[in-house]
Amino acid sequence: MQSLSRSAARYVSKLSNKIRRHTNAFSLNGALSGAQGRILHFILAQTDDIFQKDIEEEYSLRPSSATEILKKMEQNGLIHREPTSYDGRLKKIIPSEKAIHYQKQVITDLTKLEHDLTKDIDPEQLEVFFQVMEKMLKNLS
Repeated sequence: MQSLSRSAARYVSKLSNKIRRHTNAFSLNGALSGAQGRILHFILAQTDDIFQKDIEEEYSLRPSSATEILKKMEQNGLIHREPTSYDGRLKKIIPSEKAIHYQKQVITDLTKLEHDLTKDIDPEQLEVFFQVMEKMLKNLS
């Protein structure tokens, strides 16, 4: 059995908590949560229609969790949802003008986080990290 101090799950959990705290700290002075900022960045980066299912898949969210975050974003005026012309039950997510106004700051914040997170790590080490993380994600699928 592996020592608790060298547990992969423990390290991933610690890193996840630190990333969450960082993203919450730079969330436009409380205008949106870190999760909303990450999702907003994802929405704004899309060129095709985007749906709740896309967000669930991108962030490994349960439908109920994605629904709650998107409802909050809608209440905060960041997005609105509108039915598609081909299926009224399917609602595409549209960023608002307010969301587009935040785009530059969200990108700046997430770019800084990525830089801080990966500084002093060789590209080869980072590639190994991504390969290991992909295997871990697959192991838990």
